[in-house]
Amino acid sequence: MWGRKDVKPGEAETQSPLKDAVREARIEAAERSGVVVDLRDADVARLELLNEALDPLFNDIPSGIELFDRGISRGDIPRLWVDVVAHVEMGRDKRQYRFVQDTRYGRAVLAESYEVPVLADAIKRYVARRLVERERALADDAGRGSAHLLRGHEQRHRRWQAVRTFVLGIVVGVIALVALALLATPHP
Repeated sequence: MWGRKDVKPGEAETQSPLKDAVREARIEAAERSGVVVDLRDADVARLELLNEALDPLFNDIPSGIELFDRGISRGDIPRLWVDVVAHVEMGRDKRQYRFVQDTRYGRAVLAESYEVPVLADAIKRYVARRLVERERALADDAGRGSAHLLRGHEQRHRRWQAVRTFVLGIVVGVIALVALALLATPHP
Protein backbone atom coordinates (compact mmCIF):
# COMPACT_ATOMS: atom_id res chain seq x y z
CA MET A 1 0.00 0.00 0.00
CA TRP A 2 1.12 3.56 -0.69
CA GLY A 3 3.94 2.45 -2.92
CA ARG A 4 5.71 0.32 -0.33
CA LYS A 5 7.16 -2.96 -1.26
CA ASP A 6 6.21 -5.73 1.06
CA VAL A 7 9.30 -7.45 2.38
CA LYS A 8 8.89 -11.05 3.26
CA PRO A 9 10.36 -12.15 6.59
CA GLY A 10 12.98 -14.37 5.04
CA GLU A 11 14.29 -11.85 2.53
CA ALA A 12 16.90 -9.24 3.42
CA GLU A 13 15.86 -5.68 2.71
CA THR A 14 18.09 -4.05 0.15
CA GLN A 15 19.12 -0.45 0.79
CA SER A 16 17.86 2.07 -1.72
CA PRO A 17 20.23 4.69 -3.15
CA LEU A 18 18.06 7.51 -1.77
CA LYS A 19 18.20 6.16 1.77
CA ASP A 20 21.97 5.87 1.49
CA ALA A 21 22.23 9.45 0.19
CA VAL A 22 20.01 10.81 2.99
CA ARG A 23 22.07 8.97 5.60
CA GLU A 24 25.31 10.37 4.14
CA ALA A 25 23.81 13.89 4.03
CA ARG A 26 22.86 13.61 7.70
CA ILE A 27 26.40 12.53 8.59
CA GLU A 28 27.87 15.46 6.60
CA ALA A 29 25.49 17.91 8.29
CA ALA A 30 26.50 16.61 11.71
CA GLU A 31 30.18 16.98 10.82
CA ARG A 32 29.60 20.51 9.49
CA SER A 33 27.73 21.56 12.61
CA GLY A 34 30.61 20.18 14.65
CA VAL A 35 33.04 22.24 12.56
CA VAL A 36 30.87 25.36 12.99
CA VAL A 37 30.83 24.85 16.77
CA ASP A 38 34.62 24.38 16.72
CA LEU A 39 35.07 27.58 14.69
CA ARG A 40 32.80 29.50 17.06
CA ASP A 41 34.77 28.18 20.03
CA ALA A 42 38.00 29.24 18.32
CA ASP A 43 36.56 32.75 17.77
CA VAL A 44 35.55 32.97 21.43
CA ALA A 45 39.03 31.82 22.50
CA ARG A 46 40.68 34.52 20.35
CA LEU A 47 38.33 37.17 21.74
CA GLU A 48 39.11 36.02 25.27
CA LEU A 49 42.83 36.53 24.55
CA LEU A 50 42.11 40.09 23.44
CA ASN A 51 39.87 40.60 26.47
CA GLU A 52 42.70 39.57 28.79
CA ALA A 53 45.07 41.96 26.98
CA LEU A 54 42.60 44.79 27.67
CA ASP A 55 42.45 44.16 31.44
CA PRO A 56 45.17 46.74 32.34
CA LEU A 57 43.43 49.39 30.22
CA PHE A 58 40.04 48.91 31.84
CA ASN A 59 41.57 48.66 35.32
CA ASP A 60 42.88 52.23 34.85
CA ILE A 61 39.39 53.64 34.24
CA PRO A 62 38.00 55.24 37.44
CA SER A 63 35.27 53.21 39.10
CA GLY A 64 32.72 56.05 38.96
CA ILE A 65 32.67 56.04 35.16
CA GLU A 66 30.07 53.62 33.87
CA LEU A 67 30.59 54.40 30.21
CA PHE A 68 32.02 51.04 29.19
CA ASP A 69 30.42 47.61 29.38
CA ARG A 70 33.03 45.06 28.37
CA GLY A 71 32.10 41.45 27.85
CA ILE A 72 31.97 38.61 25.34
CA SER A 73 28.65 37.61 23.79
CA ARG A 74 28.50 34.06 22.52
CA GLY A 75 25.89 34.20 19.77
CA ASP A 76 26.01 33.18 16.14
CA ILE A 77 28.76 35.75 15.76
CA PRO A 78 30.83 35.96 18.97
CA ARG A 79 31.70 39.54 19.91
CA LEU A 80 33.81 41.33 22.49
CA TRP A 81 31.81 44.41 23.49
CA VAL A 82 33.75 47.50 24.55
CA ASP A 83 30.70 49.68 25.12
CA VAL A 84 27.14 49.86 23.84
CA VAL A 85 28.10 50.88 20.31
CA ALA A 86 31.57 49.39 19.73
CA HIS A 87 32.66 45.77 19.60
CA VAL A 88 35.30 43.43 18.22
CA GLU A 89 34.41 40.51 16.00
CA MET A 90 36.48 38.11 13.99
CA GLY A 91 36.93 38.71 10.26
CA ARG A 92 35.89 36.32 7.52
CA ASP A 93 39.15 34.39 7.72
CA LYS A 94 38.58 33.86 11.48
CA ARG A 95 42.08 35.12 12.33
CA GLN A 96 41.68 38.84 11.80
CA TYR A 97 40.23 41.01 14.55
CA ARG A 98 37.79 43.70 13.38
CA PHE A 99 36.95 46.60 15.72
CA VAL A 100 33.67 48.19 14.61
CA GLN A 101 31.36 50.89 15.87
CA ASP A 102 27.63 51.09 15.17
CA THR A 103 26.61 54.53 13.91
CA ARG A 104 23.32 55.89 12.65
CA TYR A 105 24.62 55.35 9.10
CA GLY A 106 25.71 51.74 9.63
CA ARG A 107 28.82 50.08 10.96
CA ALA A 108 32.16 51.83 10.75
CA VAL A 109 35.33 49.76 10.91
CA LEU A 110 37.67 51.50 13.36
CA ALA A 111 40.57 49.03 13.12
CA GLU A 112 41.51 45.65 11.69
CA SER A 113 44.52 43.57 12.57
CA TYR A 114 45.80 40.05 12.99
CA GLU A 115 47.79 41.12 16.06
CA VAL A 116 46.32 41.53 19.55
CA PRO A 117 48.63 44.45 20.58
CA VAL A 118 47.69 46.49 17.51
CA LEU A 119 43.99 46.08 18.18
CA ALA A 120 44.44 46.71 21.91
CA ASP A 121 46.14 50.00 21.00
CA ALA A 122 43.21 50.97 18.75
CA ILE A 123 40.76 50.19 21.56
CA LYS A 124 42.91 52.25 23.96
CA ARG A 125 42.65 55.27 21.62
CA TYR A 126 38.88 54.74 21.31
CA VAL A 127 38.45 54.59 25.11
CA ALA A 128 40.53 57.76 25.50
CA ARG A 129 38.37 59.61 22.95
CA ARG A 130 35.19 58.48 24.72
CA LEU A 131 36.54 59.69 28.07
CA VAL A 132 37.39 63.10 26.58
CA GLU A 133 33.89 63.32 25.04
CA ARG A 134 32.41 62.53 28.45
CA GLU A 135 34.49 65.25 30.14
CA ARG A 136 33.41 67.81 27.54
CA ALA A 137 29.76 66.85 27.91
CA LEU A 138 29.98 67.18 31.69
CA ALA A 139 31.76 70.55 31.38
CA ASP A 140 29.08 71.79 28.98
CA ASP A 141 26.36 70.65 31.37
CA ALA A 142 28.04 72.44 34.27
CA GLY A 143 28.43 75.63 32.23
CA ARG A 144 24.83 75.45 31.09
CA GLY A 145 23.71 74.87 34.65
CA SER A 146 25.13 78.18 35.97
CA ALA A 147 23.94 80.08 32.89
CA HIS A 148 20.52 78.51 33.33
CA LEU A 149 20.42 79.64 36.97
CA LEU A 150 21.39 83.17 35.96
CA ARG A 151 18.79 83.22 33.21
CA GLY A 152 16.14 81.97 35.65
CA HIS A 153 17.02 84.71 38.13
CA GLU A 154 16.71 87.38 35.41
CA GLN A 155 13.34 86.00 34.30
CA ARG A 156 12.00 86.06 37.89
CA HIS A 157 13.28 89.62 38.33
CA ARG A 158 11.51 90.76 35.13
CA ARG A 159 8.32 88.96 36.15
CA TRP A 160 8.24 90.70 39.57
CA GLN A 161 8.97 94.02 37.88
CA ALA A 162 5.97 93.50 35.59
CA VAL A 163 3.74 92.60 38.57
CA ARG A 164 4.86 95.74 40.44
CA THR A 165 4.18 97.91 37.39
CA PHE A 166 0.71 96.38 37.00
CA VAL A 167 -0.16 96.90 40.69
CA LEU A 168 1.13 100.50 40.53
CA GLY A 169 -1.03 101.12 37.44
CA ILE A 170 -4.13 99.83 39.28
CA VAL A 171 -3.40 102.01 42.33
CA VAL A 172 -2.86 105.12 40.15
CA GLY A 173 -6.06 104.33 38.21
CA VAL A 174 -8.13 103.97 41.40
CA ILE A 175 -6.71 107.24 42.77
CA ALA A 176 -7.51 108.98 39.47
CA LEU A 177 -11.09 107.68 39.52
CA VAL A 178 -11.61 108.80 43.13
CA ALA A 179 -10.17 112.23 42.28
CA LEU A 180 -12.49 112.54 39.27
CA ALA A 181 -15.46 111.46 41.36
CA LEU A 182 -14.66 114.12 43.98
CA LEU A 183 -14.25 116.81 41.35
CA ALA A 184 -17.41 115.85 39.48
CA THR A 185 -19.70 116.06 42.50
CA PRO A 186 -21.42 119.45 42.99
CA HIS A 187 -20.47 121.41 46.14
CA PRO A 188 -23.32 122.98 48.22
